[in-house]
Amino acid sequence: MIRRHPLAEQAAEELLRRIGSGEWTLGEKLPGETTLAAQLGVGRSTIREAVRELAGRRVLESRQGAGVFVIARQAAEDWDKVLRKADITDVLEGRLAIETEGARLAASRRTPEDLKNFRYTLTDRKRAALSAPDDWYIEADMAFHRAVVAAAHNAVLTELFDSFAPRIRRAMIDMLKLDDQHRHRHDQAAHAAIAEAIRLQDPELAAARSRAHLSAVRNTLA
Repeated sequence: MIRRHPLAEQAAEELLRRIGSGEWTLGEKLPGETTLAAQLGVGRSTIREAVRELAGRRVLESRQGAGVFVIARQAAEDWDKVLRKADITDVLEGRLAIETEGARLAASRRTPEDLKNFRYTLTDRKRAALSAPDDWYIEADMAFHRAVVAAAHNAVLTELFDSFAPRIRRAMIDMLKLDDQHRHRHDQAAHAAIAEAIRLQDPELAAARSRAHLSAVRNTLA
């Protein structure tokens, strides 16, 4: 019998262990809720939660009217773990994908409020770059980049950036430690150029400037 805290999470891990050990093979149907609940010493609702979790991790698949089937022997690595393991270059390449398209869309969709936000975040970033501690500077820099993505008015891109944010923050801390000449603090013009291209409603220019900026940052690590 498993321990009772937290039940659903532990039930999911126990099912995953048993699947990994080969107790149920790929494509095989799991026993019913009542049987599994008795085996693990938990309620049927806990089993349902555990199955939902493993379905979300792409280990199980619930087929209406047929039951629950094994579709993988182990869980796909979740997004948070991937981001935690990513190195600086991986993060910058991810940002290139998100922010270049974000800048392109922002040039077509930006509103007067977005332009106002650019002015505010650029001013804040410039001030922070001059003398603020690294953590303040990082937050100011990220605020501008998020404003660009938010101006695309695409909920998925914004959510991707936000989910990326903790790893971006850690990568920037690492970059600043390597940057003894403080080059990253003195690239205000590149940020202003991105904002200007968006203001001018030039999607290709905005995308090119965003790509050039992040590529330049990546190249300093070479």
